[in-house]
Amino acid sequence: MLLLEIVVTILFYLFLPFYFVERVIHKKSHGWKEKFGNVREFSKEDKVIHIHACSVGEALAIENLVKEIKSKYPKHKLVVTTFTYAGQQIAQKKFENIADYVTYFPFDTPISVNKFLSKIKPAISIIAETEIWPYFAYSCKKRNIPLIIINARISDLSYSSYKRAKLFFKIVLANYKAVYSQSIEDKNKFISIGLDENKADVMGNLKFDIEPTEEKVDIGQSGYRIFLAGSTHKPENEIVISTYEKLKQKHSDLKLLIAPRHLERVEEIKDIVKKHNLSFGLRSQDCKFSSSIDVIILDTLGELKKMYSICDIAFIGGSFNNTGGHNPLEAAIFEKPVVSGPAVFNFKDIYEVLCKSGAGKVVQTPEEFYEYIDKLLSEQQVYLDTKNACKNVFDKNRGAISFVISKINNILSKE
Repeated sequence: MLLLEIVVTILFYLFLPFYFVERVIHKKSHGWKEKFGNVREFSKEDKVIHIHACSVGEALAIENLVKEIKSKYPKHKLVVTTFTYAGQQIAQKKFENIADYVTYFPFDTPISVNKFLSKIKPAISIIAETEIWPYFAYSCKKRNIPLIIINARISDLSYSSYKRAKLFFKIVLANYKAVYSQSIEDKNKFISIGLDENKADVMGNLKFDIEPTEEKVDIGQSGYRIFLAGSTHKPENEIVISTYEKLKQKHSDLKLLIAPRHLERVEEIKDIVKKHNLSFGLRSQDCKFSSSIDVIILDTLGELKKMYSICDIAFIGGSFNNTGGHNPLEAAIFEKPVVSGPAVFNFKDIYEVLCKSGAGKVVQTPEEFYEYIDKLLSEQQVYLDTKNACKNVFDKNRGAISFVISKINNILSKE
């Protein structure tokens, strides 16, 4: 593997200046020291479990797993890594009091990786979702460190590229102890690009391993049905508000709670609401729904998740533009029917499960958007069936955390 080390090192230093310039331009040049392997050193006596989450989505997905690992293995040291700055911020916030160390994942070069592994000394290394680092995988295999991928998936776009480089990935994937995929489809994709089928299994999706929280919210919702539009973006505010205006003519008890993804959109939302002759209040002013207030604008931070607990129907924004959607499970966990526009590629796997089970709906046009919500509001049995589907989809898909813990236990018991 000397050739691999030479090639990887040469390529890394050729591209490093471009990477550095791009990071500086976007003001994201953080963690350089750590990415070169300059991390905290653990002793030989420490038993370290390392779990890596590249960015924000992966860091959020592993939250409950990290808590369970710490609970099940209190004598082990827990190290969480990310690669992006945004992911690091989330990890520092979420795992500050859980993990023993939160840092950056190393650049995939001999010097960086070997320094990282020599200092961390993991008993097991766990990669969340699809982060394939060739030299890191080779180094783990060389050091007899079990390396697994959990919650693994391959997007359709990436899959076509992976298949063209099947010979390369077959060599790389041979260094992994196992790959645990979100679905049978993902498992088969990994096998088709070279993974030994004996190393492949289906674990489900960590994102479904959540429980509803007890929330106390009073925004005057009693006696009304609440249509919540969460994480809306610019073109969606007009769609949501005009749809609500039409729905209100037929369903007089319907109220709208709208939460823009970015608070700078609040003034824009106010103007749209006024244009449609609707009355509104602001959450920051503790306004409540009443006969004189149709719309409440959620102009505060950190409250959207709990608001899903009091709504009747939830629209998940970022889906009528090219954002790719936001996490619909935040609403579905409270057994709330979810509806989104056509662009949900960031959560494609989750929407496939929700739509197939009847717990959610992806609509293509504002007209279809109106028709679906109107149906939920007009036909009680349809609404109840959809709520029940939300409950069933979580009951059916929970268990990913237990699966991973059992695999970790099998590996650590052989130390």
